[in-house]
Amino acid sequence: MAMNKTYSGPSDLPETIPLFPLAGAVLLPGGQLPLNIFEPRYLAMFDDAMRGERIIGMIQPMEGADAPSGARPPLRAIGAAGRITQLSETGDGRYFVILSGISRFRIVSEVDTDKPYREAWVDFGAFPEDFVSDNSVPAKQRAALNEVAFDLAQALRLEIARNDVESMPDADMISVFAMIGPFDHAEKQALLEAPGLLARADLLLALGEVALSRALKATKPLQ
Repeated sequence: MAMNKTYSGPSDLPETIPLFPLAGAVLLPGGQLPLNIFEPRYLAMFDDAMRGERIIGMIQPMEGADAPSGARPPLRAIGAAGRITQLSETGDGRYFVILSGISRFRIVSEVDTDKPYREAWVDFGAFPEDFVSDNSVPAKQRAALNEVAFDLAQALRLEIARNDVESMPDADMISVFAMIGPFDHAEKQALLEAPGLLARADLLLALGEVALSRALKATKPLQ
């Protein structure tokens, strides 16, 4: 999804951002993450963001589990910032949101705030590659990813057409597979922290093959 604002480097992003801790959810640079917002603290966060820079920092709790309202569990050191590129009201007090990934960040320190949600000082400078167009991987690697993604979808009984997988640009396919694939919170964090598209594709292929093996074993009839 195209953004009205472009970000050419870390200096284009704010030094403090709101944090949305969500277990099992990662936003990758260039990817899109759909969110269903209903908790009052996060409704307030998105209201404030829409009045400002429209930037939200997605990050996973350290323990891989969401915390109840008011709790402040330890967070992973690295998350990713996204811009709100779509927000619609559902009519029942919720927001449906699309975040478009910009860059990863490292938390420097949390902001002492009386807001209902968490904020942090963050550093984008460690991830210059996130601001550089890196959209392709070798054809052999992409073909292997296509095969694993399609076979995994079939094993999980998901209706995904092979043409839909194969027609996606490399970066988009890798982003979608990494974000919605059947990976645990630690595996998704590893995909987020991979140093670039090629490294992420290599790791995604390995994780996809493991997930496929698990899925096939789970669906194999007992002898």
